Amino acid sequence: MNEQILTDGLNQATGWLANNQALLLDYAVNIVAAVLTLIIGLFVAKMAAKAVSRLLAMRGVDVTVSDFLSAMVRYAVIAFTLIAVLGRLGVQTASVIAVLGAAGLAVGLALQGSLSNLAAGVLLVVFRPIRAGEYVVIGASEGTVQNVQIFSTTLRSADDKIIVIPNGKVIAGDIINVTREPDRRRDIIVGVAYNADIDQVKEILTEIVAADPRVQKEKGIVVRLNEMAPSSLNFVVRYWTKNGDFMDVYWDLLENFKRALDKHNIGIPFPQLDVHMHQNSQQTQA
Repeated sequence: MNEQILTDGLNQATGWLANNQALLLDYAVNIVAAVLTLIIGLFVAKMAAKAVSRLLAMRGVDVTVSDFLSAMVRYAVIAFTLIAVLGRLGVQTASVIAVLGAAGLAVGLALQGSLSNLAAGVLLVVFRPIRAGEYVVIGASEGTVQNVQIFSTTLRSADDKIIVIPNGKVIAGDIINVTREPDRRRDIIVGVAYNADIDQVKEILTEIVAADPRVQKEKGIVVRLNEMAPSSLNFVVRYWTKNGDFMDVYWDLLENFKRALDKHNIGIPFPQLDVHMHQNSQQTQA
């Protein structure tokens, strides 16, 4: 009995396959074509993004803009590929697009923050307040700009940390671009003792700054008494230098200031605490 049931089932399956052979062949061809379309589409998306990036680089377009536009091209090609794959599988793409539009509206309302990051990314690319390779300060974060993506901006800090900031926060706050201009001004505060001669201190500090070849003397050197603090006379030393020499000049000048002031016996105040001991006038009786 069981053998008869198994035989009847096999005969029915064989008959169904024979009657629907053309239909199965069409499905198989469509599935293979859909898979090939997906593979080719992903490959074309990758190559198109590279081509756009290479073309923009040849035209001297900033890397930030180039990366952003190449990413947009890649995602656009992938979106068209997915629609073509669904159409190849027999899905009505018009209905899919309508459903995706309605779903997109709902998702857009739920993901307003992400969409604001996208809009901010477009603004960053259009107005370019920051570019790849520039050192910037954004809120509490600072570092060298690595890239500006669709939703976020990536910085590399001086101690080699990767900082990812949503584009909405970048565009909403203050952006301090440190290296956009080639030159940069620096102020150094030097405190000396109250008994120091003002003119002598100004002469010493000016000579040290003027002797450094990296200081841009054509922009002027300022050395003036800036403050009479509680325990020191504070002089401000103001000078200009190239952005690349900014920190090295600062460190070298500090060291040279200390050596020169020590050489001329000019004191540099530091915090001190005086403790006074008072003895009671009345002695405790034993």
